[in-house]
Amino acid sequence: MNRHRWVGPQVIAAGTVIAVLTMLGSAPVSAASAHRYPGPKGLLPGVRGVHNVVRSNQPADKGADDGESEEIMDSSAQFAAVRTAPALTVSASAFTAAAAQARKLSRFGGRWREVTDQPYNSDALNYRDPIWSNSSGGAGLVSGRMTALAVEGQTVFAGGAAGGVWRSFDGGRHWTPVFDQQPNLSIGALAFNPADHSIWAGTGEPNTNQDAYSGDGIFRSSNEGRTWHLVGGALPNDLVYQLTFDGAGHVYAATSQGLLRRSASNLHSPWTTVLKPDPNPDNSPYRTSFVTDVKVQPGTGGKVVIAPLGWRGGTLPTDTAFNGFYESTDGGHHFSLVTPTGDLAGATDLGRTTFAYSSDGHVLYAVVESSATVALKGVYESASGNLAGPWTLIANSKKLAASNSAFALSGGSPGTQAWYNQAIIVDPKNDSHVFLDLEEVFETDNAGSTWTTTGPYWNFPYPCWSVDPAKNTCPNTVHADQHALAISGGTLYTGDDGGVYSHPLKDVGVVKWHDLNATLHTLEYYYAGLGAAPKGHGDYIWGGLQDNGVSLLRPNAQRMVSPFGGDGGDVIVDPANGNRAVNEYVDLSMASTTNGGISDGHTEVYNTMSPSCGNPIFTSNPCDPNTRFIAPYSADIHDINHWVAGGEFVWDNQDKGWGTNCSPTACDWVQVHDTGVGNSINAIADSGNVTYAGWCGNGCNPAGSAPFTSGIDTNFGGTWHTVSSPVLPNRIPTSFTIDPNNAAHVIVTYGAFSRKWIAGGGVGHVFLSLNGGATWKDISGDLPDIPVNSSVIWHRHLVVGTDLGVFITSAFADGHWHRLGSDLPPAPAVDLKVSPDEGYLLVATHGRGLWRIG
Repeated sequence: MNRHRWVGPQVIAAGTVIAVLTMLGSAPVSAASAHRYPGPKGLLPGVRGVHNVVRSNQPADKGADDGESEEIMDSSAQFAAVRTAPALTVSASAFTAAAAQARKLSRFGGRWREVTDQPYNSDALNYRDPIWSNSSGGAGLVSGRMTALAVEGQTVFAGGAAGGVWRSFDGGRHWTPVFDQQPNLSIGALAFNPADHSIWAGTGEPNTNQDAYSGDGIFRSSNEGRTWHLVGGALPNDLVYQLTFDGAGHVYAATSQGLLRRSASNLHSPWTTVLKPDPNPDNSPYRTSFVTDVKVQPGTGGKVVIAPLGWRGGTLPTDTAFNGFYESTDGGHHFSLVTPTGDLAGATDLGRTTFAYSSDGHVLYAVVESSATVALKGVYESASGNLAGPWTLIANSKKLAASNSAFALSGGSPGTQAWYNQAIIVDPKNDSHVFLDLEEVFETDNAGSTWTTTGPYWNFPYPCWSVDPAKNTCPNTVHADQHALAISGGTLYTGDDGGVYSHPLKDVGVVKWHDLNATLHTLEYYYAGLGAAPKGHGDYIWGGLQDNGVSLLRPNAQRMVSPFGGDGGDVIVDPANGNRAVNEYVDLSMASTTNGGISDGHTEVYNTMSPSCGNPIFTSNPCDPNTRFIAPYSADIHDINHWVAGGEFVWDNQDKGWGTNCSPTACDWVQVHDTGVGNSINAIADSGNVTYAGWCGNGCNPAGSAPFTSGIDTNFGGTWHTVSSPVLPNRIPTSFTIDPNNAAHVIVTYGAFSRKWIAGGGVGHVFLSLNGGATWKDISGDLPDIPVNSSVIWHRHLVVGTDLGVFITSAFADGHWHRLGSDLPPAPAVDLKVSPDEGYLLVATHGRGLWRIG
């Protein structure tokens, strides 16, 4: 693999269905594009009310980078499953109850301090490994996934997928978080009310990806985000696609539970559901009436309201039977299904759809995903402004590919992720000037006769790009995967998987972007690791991120850098030398570096040494067929050169450390145990010759034909076996902590919720064994009933990271817990690490970066 062709790894389930965490019938796919930041974004959604929503049918003829959409969906088998299995859904009330439990606990310790409070440079000059780096792709400074924008003059509000609401008074140059006092930082929609200039925020990310959290309601601030108030009561489990004001005193909310309406001034009355056409008699989690947009036609005094019901797809005709375009001509009191004409006549595959009116309401545009392919069906114009049309197709994947799309030049098909990437907006001063968000930003100034790729995916496919910085003349671009558009004055804003960018409207068709991410800190970590700086004076901090590679922060550095691209996963760092690290792409695709990833763009400084069948560089023989999207591996707690890794098999590197090698013909990794056909390891730890591996069975799929199973395998006692205990729950194990003085003493943590919320889920989240897993004791005590993601022993205390923050108890007590520290934002705490000198504790959050205490 080289810088110009990123091959795989792509695991698909062509023609199959996934319930938001499921992976059925996987098969390899052909080569994909270079440096594409693939997934993970799988299905719908994480927790705070969790649904596992069925994946749509996929076309059989995948081409090149179309596999990224498959990777996005593949990852659904992980993040969401950990939070729901063995169930498909979990009520939002489970999270609410856990939050109430947490508030009753006292606090212990001091304040958390943000570690990632400096810019993150994805294009760092000296970190350009020719195989694994995305540096010089052109995205510049990046942050985490941004899903919503609202702009009024120079005041910009931006919503993070799990990072809360951020405010800027200077067009995005400086940001401040303004939503941290709320318990849910998952933002789906933002809107200003023109009548009183209040800002409204809808919680619940609507992109139906695996790490999208449901919401708990819609909030309003009348003082620029300083304080917020819940409007109209809680909306548990809702995802909010759009908030729209009709100019007649009402506000509409397009949600995953139908179209809602209420007074914009009387804030105490409940929301009224005005459109929910699917009766959903079987209580399906994906037939809840996903209304993916709502618009009020300008010039009608709020009378004409349009909304699409656009669940992205399914295997049964009933899954999308009520999909279509709906219209009210009496101010939202009654809605009727409209039959489109023109190029949409007879369409039976109308999936996720977003509308955009011209400022006078005389022209209407729509970007439509096909529920049959979950890719772009097309971009359409109704020149009359009528919802019925006639509609004219003004763009499809082929036409957009010919617009100098970098995604297409890399082998992809624009719009292949239209179920995930979708927004459209019209220049208020020119109804022929339209911007379209898909994986890239596209632009037309002649109502779709021609298009240009104003925000290309990456610079790599273009002739202007060069590995030599002096010869690289490509202009900077946006990060890949767009989600939100806004216009104010002469400026366009887009929100994507790397943050927020702005573009001058006057520069039509020109790749000219201002990076607005220097002070926007919404990074979504999966794992982190620490190693001492080679010359002392602090630690190197590494971390694997959703869609933003692997970050490296050196002591006193003004910026973080990204030596390793794609999706970042697990990490191993030598505690004695932070230059030595193992990084993961996806599917256990591991590569190691001994110089901190420093490269001139010509020199390969990463050694690819993966035993995964999904490794994009080579396939070893044998290889592991059932690795998780973010697969676990770990160093022996006594020997930094001894590593174990988990897929279906437990792999051992035979104590070869950074000398570990693997190729198609020879591999140092040895299979030492098979957990069973179809099983996948989710957590693994090792102490000397003792290994513990926690797995889930049947593809980790709660929606599979076979019952969901999970277990712990260990070789404690000398022989591999599955432990048996009536105390352990049938949920997914998430971490192990082994006593360094006695490998028989081990703690295991579990995700999801107890049987109060999940039938068959058992009880407890933290368990202790003193005899190598022969028997277990539940030490959860008064810990809130919430998914637990990680555990460590620090200063004779047991500390766990949860979706509600970090909790601490005595390592020798039976579970009397405290909340650890203050000032930590309420983003999921997904990984904990103790510093090499044990002086501080690091937590990786999925949405608000890295923080430390101590």
